[in-house]
Amino acid sequence: MSAEMPQAISANRSIVHDVRMIALIQRVTRADVQVDAQIVGAIERGTLALIDVRRGDDPQAADRLLERVLTYRIFPDEQGRMNLSLRDIQGGLLLVPQFTLAADTQKGTRAGFSTAADPEDARRLFAHLLERARAVHRPVAAGLFGANMQVSLVNDGPVTFWLESRPANEHS
Repeated sequence: MSAEMPQAISANRSIVHDVRMIALIQRVTRADVQVDAQIVGAIERGTLALIDVRRGDDPQAADRLLERVLTYRIFPDEQGRMNLSLRDIQGGLLLVPQFTLAADTQKGTRAGFSTAADPEDARRLFAHLLERARAVHRPVAAGLFGANMQVSLVNDGPVTFWLESRPANEHS
């Protein structure tokens, strides 16, 4: 074992602690997702959430991310201020898996995906997120994991936010 090995392991552990599941959320007046020219999910007023699972994410990260998506205040109140959440307005939620959100674009002209979860882990966590969303919120629709999808939306505002789940040992 080289003298550099423990440092590499230590660096690797800090990377694992820093992983966060991602949701790129958009306030929409309507949105749908199609696969093979068939609509597989659609909502009216609500939130379109593009979801990425990173290496090291777990069901708890998915649960924390879902809670943020449902309670993030992106809808206007009576004064026009963004003080209402998706849960408050009882709007639709469209979850769309999108692994490209984990892309490393810091150098070169081609994205790297070393931080993305392997496909089976990502499929399992997206399914968990979708199941939990359907258990606690209605209406919920979704794209198909691994499919070539066409997403249509009317972004209301536009209002778009990048959300990450935080590791369990960090505050929300």
